Amino acid sequence: MATKHEQIIEYITNLAVGEKISVRSIAKALTVSEGTAYRAIKEAENQGLVSTIERVGTVRIENKKKENIEKLTYAEVVNIVDGQVLGGRNGLHKTLNRFVIGAMKLEAMMRYVDPGNLLIVGNRDQVHKVGLEAGASVLITGGFGTSEEVIELADELELPIISTSYDTFTVGSMINRAIYDQLIKKEIVLVDDILIPFQDTFYMTTQNTVEKWHDLNSKTGHSRYPVIDGNLKVQGMVAAKDVLGVSKQTPIEKVMTKNPITVNERTSIAAVAHVMVWEGIELLPVIDTQRKLLGVISRQDVLKALQMVQKQPHIGETIEDIVTSRVQDISTSEEITFECEVTPQMTNQLGTISNGVITTLVTEIGSRVMRKFKKGDLVVENITLYFLKPVQIDSVITIKPKILEVGRKHGKIDVELYHESAIVGKAMMMAQVID
Repeated sequence: MATKHEQIIEYITNLAVGEKISVRSIAKALTVSEGTAYRAIKEAENQGLVSTIERVGTVRIENKKKENIEKLTYAEVVNIVDGQVLGGRNGLHKTLNRFVIGAMKLEAMMRYVDPGNLLIVGNRDQVHKVGLEAGASVLITGGFGTSEEVIELADELELPIISTSYDTFTVGSMINRAIYDQLIKKEIVLVDDILIPFQDTFYMTTQNTVEKWHDLNSKTGHSRYPVIDGNLKVQGMVAAKDVLGVSKQTPIEKVMTKNPITVNERTSIAAVAHVMVWEGIELLPVIDTQRKLLGVISRQDVLKALQMVQKQPHIGETIEDIVTSRVQDISTSEEITFECEVTPQMTNQLGTISNGVITTLVTEIGSRVMRKFKKGDLVVENITLYFLKPVQIDSVITIKPKILEVGRKHGKIDVELYHESAIVGKAMMMAQVID
C-alpha cells in the first residue's frame, strides 16, 4: 500500500504538462492535510516534476533530459529576469532553443525569429504580435507592457509574453550566465548517470537465510548484496565476511550490517568516491526519499566515471578549470617545478591571489606529482597552508612540490610557492589513492 506522500507524487506525475497545482488543490483532491501536500510538492520540485514561479504558481513541467540541460524553460527565464507574466501562462513549461535580440527593423528581425525562440525587445507592440505569430515567446525589456490584443494572442497560442524592468543588454547577459552555469552542471556526473537499476540489481530480503547468499554468490560471483524488506526499503548490507562460518539456516537479518551507508540519485560521483575510499566500501545501495532501493553503484563504475570525466571537453569553465589550465610544467631533470600566472579571475577584491586559488594550485600540483609515482585517482584527505604572503595580479608564481612519503594507498606532499625567488606560501597535502 502506497503512503499518502507516494500517492501525491504519483498524482502529480500523471498530470498534464503545463497544469497548475497548489497545496490546497492537492489536499482537496486526495483528502490529505495541507502539510502533507506541501511536503510532497516540495519533493516533486526536487525531482524536476514541477516548477514554482513567482506570481504564477506551481506548474507541472517536462522532465528535462540531461543532454538538453543547456536549454531553459520560459518559467526559468521568468525567475532569471525577475519577470512578470503578461499572457500565455499555459506555455511556461515549454523550452526555448535560443534567444534573439530585436534591435533592428521588423522585416530584418523576423529573418532570425523561428518557433521556440525567445524574442527580446522593447515597447514595440507590432513586433510583439509578429513574434508570437512566428511561434516565438516575447520578453519585453524596460518594464513596458503590451496591448490587450497581444495578450489575448499569447493566451491563445500558449506562448508566454513576459515583462522585465531590466534593459536588453542586462537581460541577454543574465540569460547567457544561466545557460553557462547549466553547461558547467552538465559536466558533473551524478549517481543516476551510472547506477545499476533495480531490475538488474541482485538483492536479498529480510525473509532470506544465509543459504540465499550462497546461491546468489555462486550465480553472480559477487559477494555484497543490499537487504530489503517487503516495501523495498533498504534494511542492511551483507558481505562475505558477514556469512563466513555461519550456518546456512541463519536468518540474514542476524548477520547483515544494519543501517548501511546509502546514497541518492542526485549525489555526485566525486562524493561517492570519497565515501567509498574512507569507509572501504565496494558497493553502495542507491535509495529514494522513502529509503526504497533504486539500484546499486559499484567502486568499478565510480572509477570508470571519474576517468571519463577527466577526458571530457569542458564547455563551461569553473574556477578550478581556469586555475589548472594556466599551470605550466617547467620541470628539469634535477627539479620538479611548475609556473602559474595570477589572472584577474584568481584574485580577491584587493587584487591579490585568493586563498581558495592557492588551495586549488596545491591540490592540482600535488595530484600531478603523485600520479608520477602512483596510478589511480586521488582523494585529498588534508591540506594545511602554513603561511601566505600577498601575491598581486599579473604576477607569475613558481611552485615546487616535494614528495615526503608514498605508501601503498597514500601520499604526503610538501608544496612551496615562490614569487621572484622569495617564498610566499607553503603547504602540506595528504591524499589517498583509489585504484
